[in-house]
Amino acid sequence: MKRILIIEDNLEIAELERDFLEASAIESVIETDGTKGLERALQEDFDLILLDIMLPGTDGFHICRRIREEKEVPILMVSAKREDMDKIRGLGLGADDYIIKPFSPTELVARVKAHITRYERLMGKAQQKEIALTNREFELLVFLAKHPGLVFSRDRLFERVWGLDAEGDTATVMVHINRIREKIEPDPAKPIYIETVWGAGYRFKE
Repeated sequence: MKRILIIEDNLEIAELERDFLEASAIESVIETDGTKGLERALQEDFDLILLDIMLPGTDGFHICRRIREEKEVPILMVSAKREDMDKIRGLGLGADDYIIKPFSPTELVARVKAHITRYERLMGKAQQKEIALTNREFELLVFLAKHPGLVFSRDRLFERVWGLDAEGDTATVMVHINRIREKIEPDPAKPIYIETVWGAGYRFKE
């Protein structure tokens, strides 16, 4: 059985999330305090972390950053805020996805399952030198690598990788490109794999 950590200060919401996830055979552990949630996330192994932003003790942004310093577990951030900057900040800190309250429990379950599956597939394919990428980073890199030499705008990449129904800003693409470069480029300031075509977008070098 898959096991996830829910860090959510609203116990009623957390229990509702847990009930729907466990009905889908996903064991769910709840922490309502940010500090305690972070400690548990670092000390125990989980298949995914469902992380609220506004928390007592310490906020979700700090928790996300600390987890990413030590682990590559999928992180799905949750917030009632709709500001694009919050989404970009969360993704920039290493979150894999962002879901806005209120959301349907069935959508939550679907996203949790999808991220766990993608992470397992990614880890299963890792060979030789391992480079830890988040799900979105991996999908973006694979898409570009499958089309070497072709230039894609930020809008086009957001549409193809995040999906037509995704909520967010295309600046997210730039954030993810920068994070990928930091992991795969010998010198991220002078990329040799993912090139910027000024005024047009990005391309994977042939």
